[in-house]
Amino acid sequence: MTTDSSTDRTPSVLFVCVHNAGRSQMAAGFLTALAGDRVEVRSAGSAPAEQVNPAAVAAMAEVGIDISAQNPKILTIDAVQASDVVITMGCGDTCPVFPGTSYRDWVLEDPAGQEVEAVRPIRDEIKAKVEALIAELVPDGAQA
Repeated sequence: MTTDSSTDRTPSVLFVCVHNAGRSQMAAGFLTALAGDRVEVRSAGSAPAEQVNPAAVAAMAEVGIDISAQNPKILTIDAVQASDVVITMGCGDTCPVFPGTSYRDWVLEDPAGQEVEAVRPIRDEIKAKVEALIAELVPDGAQA
């Protein structure tokens, strides 16, 4: 890991959505693909689904990102505490609050139960938000 004057470690982001099956998985997929090892990525949910939403998997595959091997995970206090930025995905999840952690809410339509055609605009909105997040967290190398 390289360091610069603004930070001496890799920033960590946690994406949270109730089922950890759609929006949070797409966001984690984009951040992993676009930031590489410059940002540590986690995702979780308060009531994880059994599998990632197939329409979300299909929509991400269309842009060359494979999230098919991901599994929804339960939100833990440890995951929140270990993250520099916690982003809820417009689903009303609440997280424990720790000093020094930045909390944000991205209001996004829920892709649950929708066909891939309806998921594409949600995917594209998530990508734009993730690109802005990367520019903020890793300003000296926003594009991989």
